[in-house]
Formats: sequence, structure tokens, C-alpha cells
Amino acid sequence: MPQLAISKDFLSEYATLEKPVRRAVQRTIEKFAEHTHAGLHLEKLQSAADPRIRTIRIDRFWRGVVLAPESGDVYCLLRVLPHDDAIAYATSRRLTVNQVLGVLEVRDETGMRSMGETLRTAADLVPSPGLFDHVKDGELRALGIDDQVLPLVRLLKREAHLNALQILLPELQYDALVALASGMSPEQAWAEISKSLVDEARPEEVQPDDLAAAIERTPAQVTLVDGPDELAKILRPPFALWRIFLHPAQRRIAYRDSYPGSMMVTGGAGTGKTVTALHRAAHLARRYGDWRGDGPPILMTTFSRPLATELARQLGQLIEDPAERGRIEVLTLAQVASRVLHDHLGRSVNVVEAPHELHAMADGLHPDHPGKFLVDEWEHVLLAQDITDFAYYAKADRRGRGAPLPQSRRRAVWDAIERLRERLQARDMWSYLQVADEAARILRAGAVPPYRHIIVDEAQDLHPAQWRLVRAAVPEGADDLFIAGDPHQRIWQHRVSMRDTGVRIAGGRTQRLTVSYRTTQEILNWAVRVLGLTPEKELDGWDNSLEGYESPMHGRRPIVRRFRSWDEEREAAVSQVRSWLSDGVEPGAIAVAARTNDLVKEIRDRLGALGIKTEKPTGAGAHVRAGSMHSLKGLEFQCVAVVGVQEGLVPHPRAIVPADVDKAAHRESMQRERCVLYVACTRARDRLYVSHSGAASPFLPR
Repeated sequence: MPQLAISKDFLSEYATLEKPVRRAVQRTIEKFAEHTHAGLHLEKLQSAADPRIRTIRIDRFWRGVVLAPESGDVYCLLRVLPHDDAIAYATSRRLTVNQVLGVLEVRDETGMRSMGETLRTAADLVPSPGLFDHVKDGELRALGIDDQVLPLVRLLKREAHLNALQILLPELQYDALVALASGMSPEQAWAEISKSLVDEARPEEVQPDDLAAAIERTPAQVTLVDGPDELAKILRPPFALWRIFLHPAQRRIAYRDSYPGSMMVTGGAGTGKTVTALHRAAHLARRYGDWRGDGPPILMTTFSRPLATELARQLGQLIEDPAERGRIEVLTLAQVASRVLHDHLGRSVNVVEAPHELHAMADGLHPDHPGKFLVDEWEHVLLAQDITDFAYYAKADRRGRGAPLPQSRRRAVWDAIERLRERLQARDMWSYLQVADEAARILRAGAVPPYRHIIVDEAQDLHPAQWRLVRAAVPEGADDLFIAGDPHQRIWQHRVSMRDTGVRIAGGRTQRLTVSYRTTQEILNWAVRVLGLTPEKELDGWDNSLEGYESPMHGRRPIVRRFRSWDEEREAAVSQVRSWLSDGVEPGAIAVAARTNDLVKEIRDRLGALGIKTEKPTGAGAHVRAGSMHSLKGLEFQCVAVVGVQEGLVPHPRAIVPADVDKAAHRESMQRERCVLYVACTRARDRLYVSHSGAASPFLPR
């Protein structure tokens, strides 16, 4: 009786297919259980790199790519693609069984041949030492590097050449080469790659044509389907579990045994920075065995409580062992700072968290400037630059503040901020960032750092005072900081020179992820155009280029609709949500966002009137999510509707510094508003719906 194995590459794409195509795929797969594989119309291809690869007709436009064994009855479904893409994939790939590792491997035969010619030409033009000259052929073969890949390895001169081979080489062979290129010995490289195998020891015997045995040794890439119940389970995983799935390029970063110091991961929306950080936390937690320290040795942190709550939820899904999960504390930096002050003062501190309350306390302290100006000057100049003396403030750089302030007028502003501090002290209250600043001072003054490792997510939105706290809360050393972020998703006003905060990322310890596994290429192409001008390089060592940023997944183009009135727009958005629900999308995998809370409330009320429950974007996931564009930060959904994207709301007038006041600050505030819209739109995995009433926002691609 024929048995079907399914590639995990296919599983990651399955949910992006249209519902009729998914049904057709299920019908095709079910035929294997009926022992009617002869009726599947397995089509042999001319000039295929692997004569065992066939295609299956799914429907008029879609084809499945299947590995049909020469002997035995285990078939492997590799991909489901549009007709032409399926033929291109099927004719260029070859599958083999690694003779050392015993695992099933896929390689791009056509791409490897072309890359070999390019590398040989480059080697002839510029003779130079090879990247792997220090490794013997026998050592490479012992790591599973086969005789087809070995000649290419000997042509590699730089790590950039190796990176170019990532999508062409069998995964574990590429991982072995990366481990060697990072300075590992062959023994250490084996220990690294064997972690993904069922049995970390080398198999005693490998049969080159035993497809079933190879599949059993490769559960991270291929899974066998035993019956219709298991098929249903495989094809309908909860959306929440998809969010912690780790792809090969991310696994190499997350599960490296150790980094000699701080490590940074950057990348565009959906490239897996957060999931990589989550898996890195899990990897570090497993190191400690029976931990007997005073507290959790690992902190996973971010800038907001909703995001911290979501990170904690995903860690709970990822780590099954309660002891391992207990070694990771998930807190915001505000919570960490409050704890440090509590331990130092012996009591809790009262924090003014609402900005408008702090602004009100500062009103009237300066004859010419309102409270908001004084608070912003305190936070974005004094606290940002760690200024505690007027002499430094008199000379401080205030670029981007929105209004010039001559030195002759700074004394009065300084005195007003001092009175604000005194007013807070008299009421036994602290500002949000003042707590972070003071906590960093306490730790720098000699307190024992509370953590051994800190993992920072959404790092681009941290204030410099928070960065000083991060640096002071963990001793410098191996694996001290693991930082994930993207300058293109910076939605707050904080500008940071990381070098000035004490956070240093040495050369070679920055990794840029370029493949979005969340968002389809069609959504990416559209959303990147929302960004307009590329933002400046804000953080030392951060690579903010979007070059090479792409997705292997394809789907519908974003829908952009214009309406005459908000009432029409609201009803259309509600209809779109109902349509997604009728298509079988989980309620918690749908999000609706707008720039203002007033519009969000109207959407919630209308959905509620129709019996559709809603919750905040960071809710438990039982209902449709609805919130502001800012509140979608760091989250992911299958379908997203972004409404009210019109002139006068996006960009929001109150968020923009007038150009006649400060041109640099105007450009920065405009770019920040672009980032807010970009972040909201790139939360979508499969479907993006955007609407506006009247004139469209100038940020929408034309």
C-alpha cells in the first residue's frame, strides 16, 4: 500500500493556498490511502535532474511535485506550486540520501552547476586562499559533504560565497560548512549539526535508495502520513503554533552553541527575528541542567507589556519542560527597572505611565514652553544623552527636537525640568524613563547584575536609558546580549548611539535575515513601497538595508479600496472580516487596525452588533483582534484589515513636526509615520486589505 511523506517546505506554504486549492490538495493526498496512486497521473518530466521526480495535477492551474521511488512504496510530496513554477522546480532538483548522515537531502542541481561556473571564473581571475583550506577532504566527507558538493567547497574564497549557496545546497551540508566557517573544529561542527538528527550518532549503514529510512531520520524536514486523521492534524495546525516554527537559516543562528559576546539579528518584517530570539532563549535555558541560582539566569525583554505577554505565551508553547521554562523571565524593561529600585530602596515606586499625566504636571513650569515640550526635552535630550550637569546641556546636540533652543534660553528650560523633578519627588513619583535611568545608575554603582543572559526583542524602539539598563543588568561576556530588531519598524521617537550606552557588537556578530517566512511576496512588494525613503542608520552596527528581502511564499495581492464615506468603509471592512471567517480562518488569526482608537471602537461595536466578538491584538486569540496600528507591533496574523488610511489621518497631524519649525525633525516624524503603516500592513501572513474614505494617504503606493 503506498504511503505518503510530506515535506515541511510544503506544510509552511499550504496555509497560503486558496481554499479551493487546499481542498484539491487534500483530495489528491487522500487517494494514497485508497491505494489508487496509479490514478494520480504521475507525470514524468523530460530533462529532469532527478528522473524519480514527477508532477501531479492538483487542478487546472496547480501541480504537486512528488518524489516517486524506484523501489518501495513511500512517496514524498515536496511542493504544490503554479504549473510553470512546479515544472521549473521539478526539473532542477535532485534528492539523495546522505551517505554519512543517512538523511534525505534536496539540492538545486541546476543552480549548483551555474554557481560552480561562476566560482571557477572568479577563482581564475583572483587567485586567493580558500575559505576551507584548513579542512581536509576526509574531514569534510566525515561531516556528510558529498563528492558533488566538495569541488564547490574548494572554490569558496569568502563567507559571502558560502552564503550564496544556502538555497542551493542540502541543508545539513550547508550547516556543517557554516559551522566550520565560524571557527568550529570538525568535531564541534559534528556536534552542532547532529542536534537536528533523530540519533546523534552516525548511522552504522546507509542504503542509498532506502527512502523510508532516510525520511525517518529527517523528521525536521519530512513527516510520514499515517491515515486520514493524522493528515487532518498535519494540514490544520493552530495558527499560534505556526508562529514558533523555526526555519533553517534561523536555526543556525538560534542554536549556535555560544557567541563570544553580544549578538545582533536584523531583518525586515516577517524574517523571523522574534522566533529566532525565542529559540535562542530556549537553547540557553537547556544549558543549565538543575539550576540552583537565586533567580532566573535569562531575561527576555521588550519595550511594552502586551509584547512581553505575547513572548511569554509563545515561550510556553515552545518549551514543554517546566524547569527549563522557569529559567527564563519575561519582563518589560520598565518592570526590570522598578524591581531594581524596589530592591535598592526597600519599597515600591510609583510610576507615572500615562504621558499626558506627566505633561500636565509640567505645565506652567516655563513661561514659554508647555509641559509636553519640557518632558520631551528631559527624555530625548537629558536622559537620552545621560546629561546630569547644566554645563553639558548648554552644549548638547538637540538635532531632531523640532524647535531650536539657543544656549541663552537653555538655563530657564533646565531650571523648569529641575522643578518637574522636584514636583515628582514631593509626590513620591517617578517618570517611566526616569526609573530606567536610575536603575542603570544603581547597577553601574556596584550592584550585582541580576542576569547571565539578556535577549532583547523589538530593540529598535528602546530608549537610550533603557539600553544603559540592559547593559548594566548583565555582565559582559559570552552570550551576554542577544538583540533582535529592525530600524524600518521603529515607531517611537528614540534615537540611539548604542556605542554611547555601552552596548558593543563586534564585527562578525551581526546577522541579517532576508527571507520573510510570514508574509507573501505580493504583500512585501507592496508594503516596502510604503516606506518611501530609507530611514537613516540610527543604531551603531545595524544594517538597515532591504536588499535581498524576499519571501518564498506567494498569494493574493493586497486589496486597496476607496469609499465615499466612513460608514461605507466600515461596513465593507466588517464584510471582509465575515468573509475570512466563512473561509475557515480562525478568529484569533484575523486583525483589524486603524490609526486612531475612535475608528477601532466603531469597528468593534459593529462587529459586536453582528455577534462577532473582538479582543485586543494581544488577547488570548479566541476572537477577532482589533486595535490601533501601534498595538499590532510585534504580532502576526493570517489576515489583516487596515482601515482609515486616508489623508488627514495617515500621517496623523499631531505626530508630525512642521517643516518650517525643523526640517530634519519633520522628515524624521514623517518617516516614523510611514513605519507605523508599514508595521501594521506587514503583520499579515496571507491576506492584506487596506481601505480609506476620500483622498488616500500620501503613503499608499500608487
